[in-house]
Formats: sequence, C-alpha cells, structure tokens
Amino acid sequence: MAWDSAARPLIVLTKADLATDAAAAHAEASALAPGVDVLVTSAATGENLDVLTALLSGGTTVLLGSSGAGKSSLANALLGDERLAVGEVRAQDGKGRHTTVRRELVPLPGGGVLIDTPGLRAISLYDAADGLEQVFAEIEDLARHCRFGDCAHDAEPGCAVQAAIRAGELPERRLASYRKLQRENAWAAARTDARLRGERTEQQKAITRHLRATYRFRDRQS
Repeated sequence: MAWDSAARPLIVLTKADLATDAAAAHAEASALAPGVDVLVTSAATGENLDVLTALLSGGTTVLLGSSGAGKSSLANALLGDERLAVGEVRAQDGKGRHTTVRRELVPLPGGGVLIDTPGLRAISLYDAADGLEQVFAEIEDLARHCRFGDCAHDAEPGCAVQAAIRAGELPERRLASYRKLQRENAWAAARTDARLRGERTEQQKAITRHLRATYRFRDRQS
C-alpha cells in the first residue's frame, strides 16, 4: 500500500532492548519486505535514534502499527519531549491498549513533521496490484520462466516458482502471503466494481423515472 501511494516505506523494529535476538528479527523483516529499509531502534536506550532522525528529516512521516508497538514512545524520543501519551502493554498477552485515540501532527526538531496515529487492527488493500508486484518482485520474476503463461504455481509442470521453493531459494511462506494478498486485492476490486455497477444502475433508473414523468406531464398538457 505504501508503494502504491508513492510513499517510501520504512520498517522500524522498536523495543530492541526487549528483543531476545534483534539481529534475527531484522533478518526476518528484511526477507519479508525486499527493497524496504529495516531499522532496529529502542526509545528506551536511544539505539539508532540518530540514524532514524536523519532518515526522517525534512519530510512528512506517518507512524503506523498495532497498539503497543511503541509508536508514541518512539515519537516522544524523536521529539525529545514526553508530548504524546503512552501506555504499558498488557502483561497477560503482551498486547497494547489504545492509548492514542486521534491522529496528531507535530513538527520534528530537525525539520519535517511527524504524524502519530491510533493503533491499527487491520489494513485492507485497494487497487494494489502494482504494489504487490513490487513487494513480491522475486515471485514475479520467477513466474516469467514458468512453462505456462497462466501458471498458478501449484502443481503445473515446468513451474519455476515451485522449483525455487524445492531448491530452498524461495520460502513457501512468501508464496502463501503473495496468494493471500492477491485474493484480498481481487475481492476489494470486485466489491468496488459491484458498487460502481449499482451506482450506474441507480443513475439509469433515475433518468428513466425522470423521462417518464416528463412525458406524462407533456401528455397531460396536450
């Protein structure tokens, strides 16, 4: 979605001070988002905050993530002031409470602005075909070498995608994610098409009703 909106995505792994293996988390995030910068930070210790500050200077930055991810804590660290409310995560499940209840835009000391947002429960795709191609570029490249142009990358002979999975070059998890997001994007497009068709039908019906009323009025006048 970020690529489709012409925004530049940046994955910030917060709370490095609580991670058992920050390097492994960095490697996993990098593998799941090819072409996207991944930065490990900690608002508590200040780790890599100088790097993040340099990356964000001069532009408009939006923090997106689930409740408890540390968005407001990170924002306060970047601002150098406890300006935004923060809350502890729940001990029983490690999930955050909705401490931030509105979007807030604040200027950054080094230039640019920062938008803090409430925690996200879900994100839905909309017309994101180009973004999917960019995020899953390695699957798109492999698909061009499949024997069949309409290969579903399942059990077809000569499937380059399945061959890469068997060779350990492509995680099967990546293909599963690709298919899931393709289905979600197709469902969103179909839903939009159905809504547009419904709107056009209602417009046509309204025009027909208006014309019929006009003809009846003319007939009565004559």
